[in-house]
Amino acid sequence: MRKIFALLMMVGMAVGLNAQKTNDPVIFEINGKNIYKSEFMREFLRSVGKDPSAAPTACTYEKRQALEEYVELFVNYRTKLEDAYNQGFDTMPDMVKELKGYRNELAAPYLIDSVTLEKILREAYDRNHYTLHAAHILVKLKKQPTPADTLKAYNKAMEYYNRVKNGEDFFAVATEAAQILMDEESVPLNDNRRKDNGDLGNFNVFEMVYPFESAAYSLEVGEVSLPVRTSFGYHVIKLLDKSPYLSRASFQHIWGASNTVSSQTEGRIRQAYEKIKAGESFETVCNNYSDDQSTAEQGGLLKDMMVREIPPEYVSKLSRMKPGEVSEPFETRYGWHIVKLNKRDSLPSYDEMLPYYKQRLSRDVRSLQPRLSFVEQCKNRYNFKDYTKLYVKSQAKTKGKKAKTSKVPMASLDECRAALSDSVFIKAWHYSDTMVKDMRPLFSVEEMEYTAKDLLKYIEKKQKSEMNCDLDMYLQDRYNNYINDKVFEYADKHLEDEHNEFAQLMDEYRNGLMIFSYNDQMIWSKAIKDTTGLAAFYDSYSKTRNIDDENDAPYFWNERAQLVVLTVDDSSYLTPKKAVKLMEKGVKKGWTVEQMRDKINSAIKGESTFRLKKQMVENGHQNILTQSQWRKGIYERPLPKGYEVVEVEEVMNPTLKSLKEARGYYINEYQTYLEQQLIKQLRKKYNVVIHQDVIDEITY
Repeated sequence: MRKIFALLMMVGMAVGLNAQKTNDPVIFEINGKNIYKSEFMREFLRSVGKDPSAAPTACTYEKRQALEEYVELFVNYRTKLEDAYNQGFDTMPDMVKELKGYRNELAAPYLIDSVTLEKILREAYDRNHYTLHAAHILVKLKKQPTPADTLKAYNKAMEYYNRVKNGEDFFAVATEAAQILMDEESVPLNDNRRKDNGDLGNFNVFEMVYPFESAAYSLEVGEVSLPVRTSFGYHVIKLLDKSPYLSRASFQHIWGASNTVSSQTEGRIRQAYEKIKAGESFETVCNNYSDDQSTAEQGGLLKDMMVREIPPEYVSKLSRMKPGEVSEPFETRYGWHIVKLNKRDSLPSYDEMLPYYKQRLSRDVRSLQPRLSFVEQCKNRYNFKDYTKLYVKSQAKTKGKKAKTSKVPMASLDECRAALSDSVFIKAWHYSDTMVKDMRPLFSVEEMEYTAKDLLKYIEKKQKSEMNCDLDMYLQDRYNNYINDKVFEYADKHLEDEHNEFAQLMDEYRNGLMIFSYNDQMIWSKAIKDTTGLAAFYDSYSKTRNIDDENDAPYFWNERAQLVVLTVDDSSYLTPKKAVKLMEKGVKKGWTVEQMRDKINSAIKGESTFRLKKQMVENGHQNILTQSQWRKGIYERPLPKGYEVVEVEEVMNPTLKSLKEARGYYINEYQTYLEQQLIKQLRKKYNVVIHQDVIDEITY
């Protein structure tokens, strides 16, 4: 907590070093470096919460005092910062590592396309107004399929699509497709997945992969999509229902099971509904009519459920109902039902949903869009060239014929392809310099050029255990990733050059971290570790303490008493009177606490529990003794359970605390002392000059 506070304070005081100098008087000089009035005023006004553009108001004593106090803080801060840089605090490994972590967080908003990000977040919120119920027919694909595999899967998905569009039952086709997948994957006959008819139930945004979600939300109820490509393969999607937003609900139900004649079940449930309409309580009717024996006695109350847990037919009803409302009877494949809504959540505001969206976005494929869009912008900004897609003219001569002119790429991935093998899919491929002879750049970003050698080293570093795929596609995918990484890396590296506010923020964090580390090493930790210096400080300053000065109260003990406290939980085994006599006898005979414990244990024959301990208490900070008991003697007091007998062995007058007893207070004072001495030395060492005439003219 102390570190965070100190860092924030230092960040708040940190200043940029590139202020406008024109008509800007020097207010301080430190080590021959000028600090201008504008730098000081920017930080001072921020510290007092004043708008820099606001006109100055009348000067008061309080305002002048605040200014003078900040002058001291500012000069001390800048002087220590100068010494920290001179001692190399900015290059310390821990400092560099911590600053890198801060930079990654601060840089993130600059390294995405904010317009694309906002568009994605708004899209999610617009979609979130509805809960969908959909089914699909799936044709699976490997993670990195060959073009032939992709075409085959697409054609199969189109075949399913056409069959449905020509009138075949969607669920029958989905069941057939699922059966084929199970057979291909050798799923046992008794596996529950063989019953899959493609029904996905209800879902909201971020609960399906993004391409599937986008396709589903674009459909009308009952409409079937063309094949949609996702990381799983091709989907043919049918939208079954589109309900108002529902995420969680509490409800009751009455269920008539479908294992009886349907018309009889319907009649019974409709009769139950009429009784509810006539005024009979839902709970009573449920108990008399519902076939759900597990909930009938509780009025059909089910636990609060998330939308994915609720039967889709229930979602369709509940999402359109108000709390307290009862639905008309409706039929499902399970029988006939009546539901009563108790409560359901409503969609929070966009601002309230943003943290959730951003958290889900971090694990969703759509999170790549703002970064990829940013990279594409950077390619134009940083003069990106992909030489594998740029061509030059080439002339080829054949014997007896005129030379032919053709276009050839300026660079090629051929050597990279020849170097790769299937071992890359088991993370066992290794690069060798002998693999590459062509050192022409594959691509460039401004002045930076990258060759086949660089690409293959990248592939070696990034390889992982995965399913085999076509090596040409694998190479192209890695090449595209390498390009994007390097463009992104270049943009990241030049953030400070292109964004002055980011550069200033980084300076502030760097300076804040440095000053914290500097203070810790030169003052805070030093005061704790320097036991000799602390002892000398105590010897000197403890003599100045005055017991009558309330400011010095923490350095003194009030009146204290040394006690022996006997606590007995059950007086039936040892009465208070007998306990007092034992204590009095112990005082006369000079028993130790251990001897007294043995005597008491013998008296109760080990049949009850008690506690006996020595204890020091301070007047004003205890609740054992009353004011009249602050003298030697033995006293009894009742407890909520049992009683206590207290022997006051000794009463001590107020006295000065030892260094050990008041160590925390003296360490704080010693730290202040060390800082004062350090500031004196640094101001002299760095020839600090304060232009008081400039300060005197300041109004705000």
